[in-house]
Amino acid sequence: GPDSPYHEFFDINWNHLYEGIRGRVLAPFLGKFYGDCLESGELQLRYSEQGLAVHYYDFRFPIRIESYYRLLTYDLSRLRAQLERNHPHFVKFLGVLYLLKYIPSGEEGRERYDQISFIKQMLWELWNGSPEVHEFIAENIRVFNGEVGKPESFDLLDSLLNEQFFRLSYWKVGNEELNYRRFFTINDLISLRIEDAKVFDFTHELILKLVAEEKITGLRIDHIDGLYDPAQYLHRLREQAPYVYLVVEKILEHGEELPVNWPCQGTSGYDFLGVINGLFCQPAAESEFTRIYHSFIGNSTSCEALIDNNKRMIVDKHLAGDIDNLAHLLKRISERYRYASDFTLYGLQVALIEILVLFPVYRSYIGRNGSSRADQEYIRQVIAQARLNIPNFRNELNFIERFLRLEFDEHMAAEDKDQWLHFIMRLQQFTGPLMAKGVEDTVFYVYNRLLSLNEVGAGPLQFGIDLDEFHVFNQQRVASWPHAMNASATHDTKRGEDVRARLNVLSEMPEEWERQLGEWREINQSRKVQIGAWTAPENDDEYLLYQTLLGAYPFDLADYPAFIQRVKDYLIKATREAKVHTNWLEPDSQYEDALLTFAERVMQPGKENPFLQAFLPFQRRIQHHGIINSLSQTLLKLTTPGLPDFYQGTELWDLSLVDPDNRRLVDFERRGAMLKALQNRTGNILQLITELLVAPEDGRIKLFLIYRALQARRSEPELFQHGAYQKLTVIGSLKSHVVAFARELGERRALVIVPRF
Repeated sequence: GPDSPYHEFFDINWNHLYEGIRGRVLAPFLGKFYGDCLESGELQLRYSEQGLAVHYYDFRFPIRIESYYRLLTYDLSRLRAQLERNHPHFVKFLGVLYLLKYIPSGEEGRERYDQISFIKQMLWELWNGSPEVHEFIAENIRVFNGEVGKPESFDLLDSLLNEQFFRLSYWKVGNEELNYRRFFTINDLISLRIEDAKVFDFTHELILKLVAEEKITGLRIDHIDGLYDPAQYLHRLREQAPYVYLVVEKILEHGEELPVNWPCQGTSGYDFLGVINGLFCQPAAESEFTRIYHSFIGNSTSCEALIDNNKRMIVDKHLAGDIDNLAHLLKRISERYRYASDFTLYGLQVALIEILVLFPVYRSYIGRNGSSRADQEYIRQVIAQARLNIPNFRNELNFIERFLRLEFDEHMAAEDKDQWLHFIMRLQQFTGPLMAKGVEDTVFYVYNRLLSLNEVGAGPLQFGIDLDEFHVFNQQRVASWPHAMNASATHDTKRGEDVRARLNVLSEMPEEWERQLGEWREINQSRKVQIGAWTAPENDDEYLLYQTLLGAYPFDLADYPAFIQRVKDYLIKATREAKVHTNWLEPDSQYEDALLTFAERVMQPGKENPFLQAFLPFQRRIQHHGIINSLSQTLLKLTTPGLPDFYQGTELWDLSLVDPDNRRLVDFERRGAMLKALQNRTGNILQLITELLVAPEDGRIKLFLIYRALQARRSEPELFQHGAYQKLTVIGSLKSHVVAFARELGERRALVIVPRF
């Protein structure tokens, strides 16, 4: 509450328009309506050494100290009758009540904190030292907790809860009414106001201490787009840690560039991941792949339409409360201008939703110092399209456009400008979560044309890139961000780097892919499960399963039983994220059971399984070409401008799926032993490479490549850190199948050549 020293740390609107959450933070964690939870006895008042708290299963909500008085004075005559007035335990208990009645306000800071600690200590001593006091408090707690079947018996607990600085509610309320900013749509992760210097200093004290002591030499800033002012944050961080290696987790859309005024080394590497992945996808196959996919699933809805539809769905089901808060903020500002005073809350909401849904990148960076040309172009495009989509709200759109273009009136007061800027900064904090939840965590599981493209940093709309774009990307990196990270897998990627490398091979053989799909569908048609008038799984999920099996099928058959379970776990997550037939909030067990039954039948080991007999020869071909793709992308990661990043376990083949699958324990001892054995092979290197290529399944060839390339980087650090990037011309009929460039610094040169397609 307001007496807490951390009251202003969290991004909570304590003066919300709605009275029920004014001065109280909404706590939307209940599985059903508050009244139902209360009267079913699911909300339980308990006492421990930490003090009084209301428990709801694993949740614990501490009771404010002022409310102790209500519980401890209830039926006090009962305790007085058990203990004489002058009994030391009763006197001490009265002392606790006196202290509670006259507890200092928050303005007295440390004194209040010490008094609360003292009260809790005295009460705990009485609880443990006086059977009478113990029984008195326990009985009062029992009375306050009520009796199921007697609604009026819960009035005491209800009144107690109404005094708190939190308001317990059904979890769905948080999607429609909210007075705090969350991490994406996770109700129990309240965001900090890191833009406040006091909050920044407090939360970064330990980190900056470790940086100053050189115990930490690099910082990766997660979800930079969620900050109120990312540039301000980075400048503040750089001022206090001038020499630390600093990268930001920034997801750039195709063609988007990192703001050049950010004082960091660059991104954490998702942009590199998108480019390197696209390099091994054949762009010429896009139209054919689209036809195959739409034909198989029996639906021709475009990816663009799915993005629009699902972003609107996320707004409606998960961000309505956030949009409502933005609209109320804009409404209060608009009422001060005669040309906007007639705008209704509804009209402003409609306009805001349209802008948020249409925004093509994770966010813009408009601030007190203006905006970039790129941001202004995004705004121009969005507003123009919004005017076409909702022509009846052109006036509201025009008004918001003035905000986003910072078109202040000539004589506008500084206070009014600050209000405009505050609205803009707020608005920009929500385009990222909408893009992440609507596209990355929904469309990436719905539009399954080629799963290798449904990846953080990439996207299904970009079906591969050509060689020239790859070279331009690296030349721009040398010029602007030579020390950004080169990532190919992270804890957040949708599938392992070598899964993507395999699946990209499909783009080279669309006709054969179509033939295989037809054969597999025919074999497995009888394995589907009847649900009423239709069979499950539906076609898109069947298509998803086949690609998943191709991409993640293990090299070692000993891993196959575990693989079956991993795929089943993945299918549940993928279909729930897709939100078509089932979802996390309301799982459809009937559909999920049918999907898992189908998957089990399809993956049933043994020669008697006709699907595996038809599937495995094709899978082995994809696997072989995928190995070549994997080795090529690994060497490119190690030699192109930037710092190569290796996610845990990717030193060998990375056939993991989305989390939690990609967060399994890694056998580093095995990897260390394999590396040591390779290092001890000091003889004929070409003979060793030939040996490793004969049996690439164990991953030693990838480990050896990484080891040798890292040794080259160590021996030529200046060349790889500061060397120019020179595109090399390849001639011949297969020139598009070769990627070649040189890193140059003075007389030093490294020549890099890898195959693709």
